[in-house]
Amino acid sequence: MRTPLRFLGPLATAAALLGLVASPAQAATVLTSGHVDVVDVDYACGALSVHVLDGTGSTDVERPPGDVTFRVPLAAKHTNVPTTSAWSFLGTGGTAWILPQSQDSGLLWAGWNTTEVPSGVFRNNRVSFRLTNVSGPAGFSVYTASGSTPTVLFDSGDGLPDALDVNAGAHTHANWGFDAPGTYTVTFDVTGVLSSTGATVSSGPQQFTFEVLDG
Repeated sequence: MRTPLRFLGPLATAAALLGLVASPAQAATVLTSGHVDVVDVDYACGALSVHVLDGTGSTDVERPPGDVTFRVPLAAKHTNVPTTSAWSFLGTGGTAWILPQSQDSGLLWAGWNTTEVPSGVFRNNRVSFRLTNVSGPAGFSVYTASGSTPTVLFDSGDGLPDALDVNAGAHTHANWGFDAPGTYTVTFDVTGVLSSTGATVSSGPQQFTFEVLDG
């Protein structure tokens, strides 16, 4: 039964009349281990969109980036990062927190995909991922490694923006590196040039939150 406004009290009545009674904020989904595509790109009806594809459960779920926190636990901490120049993007202290490009129980297996981007829509059949901003206690990077040789894809330490061309229909995993514990807000956008018109379409900036733990 609807409660008559006269029983709500004067302040509550005013709020109800003005539509100012706020619903509780939705808590962020915290992802801690398993498969996740951090940047999940879709193209439909002339628009590029970006979600998080959460594959940590029995069913894949698309989530808005702002509703997700990616947790990087103490188990991701490495204290033996090579001190050679090739690895300097991970900082100079020999320590980094790394979500690995190969699946590791207890850690997030983080990547991206463009499997919902149809072939032939974009020039060169590619879209561009751009890392435009990183807010956090230290450096952030994304890289692949073959043996002892890294290939750096994104590095906040050498200036932004960084860009990476990604083929339509791709699904890729990489190493996600953090130089110190703390909370990082990482901003990506995705753009593409339409083959039919030459016009550029963009997802707009999307923010992703990583919580790096040291205990």
